[in-house]
This record gives sequence, structure tokens and C-alpha cells, in this order.
Amino acid sequence: MKSKKASTNTIALNKRARHEYFLEDKFEAGIELQGWEVKSIRDGKVNIADSYVILKDGEAFLFGSHIQPLQSASSHVVCDPERTRKLLLKKRELSTLMNKVDREGYAIIATAMYWKKCWIKLEFYLAKGKKDHDKRDTIKDRDWAREKERMLKHKVG
Repeated sequence: MKSKKASTNTIALNKRARHEYFLEDKFEAGIELQGWEVKSIRDGKVNIADSYVILKDGEAFLFGSHIQPLQSASSHVVCDPERTRKLLLKKRELSTLMNKVDREGYAIIATAMYWKKCWIKLEFYLAKGKKDHDKRDTIKDRDWAREKERMLKHKVG
């Protein structure tokens, strides 16, 4: 009988995205990868902290992600860790994204990379940038929620 891993399906997260942007509409896309990239992702050697999606010629591309090449990669394969990777989306999703970005000034920010069955998927959001005062308000709200939890815990306990 096979034992299942207790790990999650999440490969990489962009934790800063929630602090820097107002995240609104969520999308999911497959990523066109090379063989060495998949092997490297299996080892967890990927970083999407500064990555975002650009739209060009009716297609979507992941820009700014870093997949570290393996030491044991074949010598005839050129490994570019900062390569722009094509995202696999439906035409309706692409047209929605193009309209929002062009007309309403949204950015498209990558927030997570994860396994879905045997496929690697990218989660990204349509987002608007936060100003400094918005970030301070978010921090204030988070601290107040934490303080409320502490107060309630001490009252009950």
C-alpha cells in the first residue's frame, strides 16, 4: 500500500502581493515549461516574489519568475532561469484580462504556484497598487484584529 505525502500542493508563494496590492479577480493558468524547469520546480527551486503577467500579441506571459537550473542538467540544454514563460489561458480569459488592464489600469500579479494533479498551475490576480497610507491602514487593521483575539482569549480563559 502506498503512503501519501503529508505536504501541500503549494510550490511557491508571493507573500508580498497582499501587502503591495488590492487583489480583486483570481485566475488560474497552466505554464509552458521545459523539462529541466519541471525537475527544478519538483526540487522547490523556484521564486515568484517579483513576478507578474504581461499581455502581448493576444497571449499572456509570466515575467520575472526565477527557476534555478539544476546542477545535473544536460550540457546541450541552455538554461535561462529568468526566461519569460507562456501562460496557457482560454481566449475568453485573455480578452477579460486585456480589457481590464487596458481600460481600467489593473496590473496582473502572480501570487502562487502549485500542483494540480500532475500539472503545474499559476494563480494570479487582477490587482491595483496600494498607496503608503493604504498599507498603513492594512497594518493597523491586522494589528487591531490580533489585539481583539488576545482580549477575547483572555476573557474566555
